[in-house]
Amino acid sequence: MKIVSWKSVFLFVVLGAIPVNGAEKQPNILFLFTDDHATQAISAYGENGLTKLAPTPNIDRIAEEGILFRKCYVTNSICGPSRAVILTGKYSHINGFRKNGDTFDGSQVTVPKLLRKAGYQTAIVGKWHLKSTPTGFDHYEVLKGQGRYYNPGLYTNGKMVSHEGYTTDIITDQTIKWLESRDKEKPFYLMSQHKAPHGRWEPAIRHLDWLDDVRVPEPESLFDDYSGRSGPAANHEMGIADHIGEKRLMLSYSSKFTPEQFKLFDGHFRPRNEAFLAANLTGKDRTRWHYQRYIKNYLRCVRGVDENIGRLLQYLDDNNLAENTVVMYSSDQGFYLGEHGWFDKRWMYEESFRTPLVARWPGRVAPGSVNDTDLVSNIDFPETFLEIAGAPVPDDMQGRSLMPLLQGETPGDWRKSHYYHYYESGGHGVALHYGVTDGRYKLIRFPEPKYNTSEFYDLVTDPNEMESRYGDPVLAEEQARMEMELDRLREKFQVD
Repeated sequence: MKIVSWKSVFLFVVLGAIPVNGAEKQPNILFLFTDDHATQAISAYGENGLTKLAPTPNIDRIAEEGILFRKCYVTNSICGPSRAVILTGKYSHINGFRKNGDTFDGSQVTVPKLLRKAGYQTAIVGKWHLKSTPTGFDHYEVLKGQGRYYNPGLYTNGKMVSHEGYTTDIITDQTIKWLESRDKEKPFYLMSQHKAPHGRWEPAIRHLDWLDDVRVPEPESLFDDYSGRSGPAANHEMGIADHIGEKRLMLSYSSKFTPEQFKLFDGHFRPRNEAFLAANLTGKDRTRWHYQRYIKNYLRCVRGVDENIGRLLQYLDDNNLAENTVVMYSSDQGFYLGEHGWFDKRWMYEESFRTPLVARWPGRVAPGSVNDTDLVSNIDFPETFLEIAGAPVPDDMQGRSLMPLLQGETPGDWRKSHYYHYYESGGHGVALHYGVTDGRYKLIRFPEPKYNTSEFYDLVTDPNEMESRYGDPVLAEEQARMEMELDRLREKFQVD
């Protein structure tokens, strides 16, 4: 770990080392969560072609006032399973939610249930995507399934309630409404979870024309031909050119819509006729045409998220809550923003395997901290919330509290490797696979009979994972070590 500013260290030591509001007061926990937000589209993770055009100042603020993790990995890169892991602290095969379409078993032990026992009020507002009714929450308002970007319904404590407006704004409105109505004598655990920037990428009306006059830089691997890998990658169905489809590309409109016109839409905008111009394009021209429309709408959705995170941070400031509230921002996984010619997620390749994680805790986390070495995971979030609250962590949880890392200390026995397992064979053409990484080397196995193959990468010499080195005698020792580590982790985590 490194601290980026001596001034931040000074202020932390002099002004923040003593817990604000007294050592006995439990901190509030605000968990901000999005769907499919790639680190490539967050300016706190570094300037690139996307973040130059579309910075994220409010997410960046959390990092500047707290800590940013560069190696936060998911256990299963798909929406529902990631959420189940964060509720339970257990891998997909243990908590029972392996793939989208499963139904979450709400009778099992979860973080909100444990925090309620510890004296917390608990609430969730926004995307749920676990099919069953939320349990363990004093209050819930959740979208049905994926939800809609416009005029959503929120299933609210057993009753469906319709709303008018843009979903990202409404989730924040309802989050603030709950904060206003809560029992202010108790600490709170609040999960504010956005649909955005999940596809179809439909921005707020106020952002429809933003980025119209620019050309977004293309990722260097946009035209990847997959020749450096084994068979699975080439058999994908998530290509920018051939699989994204015009219906997914809600194009920007030059006209502005009044609130009265806005109410007329039935949940999505239909593309203009010009959208089907792509049908007359071929090859790289078609890919580039789709990419520009995809990435601009994705970034427009992200802008709406960042603005609303700013609203919540401002609410904490205005209501004297900031000093005793832990704020954590993350996403259910990363996402492909044209890398390898793809949209979507699922693969263990870095862009979807890695997820953002920034956190702020005044008086406990030194501002401007960056952890760029330790391997952390969404499976660690539940244990972290519990330790922050002073609640016991169940022995059967499979992650580990990030508390020491938040405070700049890495335990000597911190994990040196991380296990991944994707179960949803066939979704967007992505094969079932599992693997292990130590932060530099990565081993991936594709066990299905039609593939029965493995891949091996050195992320130092090949950060874009363009060429598998599996079977390369130069890396034989490292490969053997990682194969042994994969077997060890599968046994440790009771993988059948």
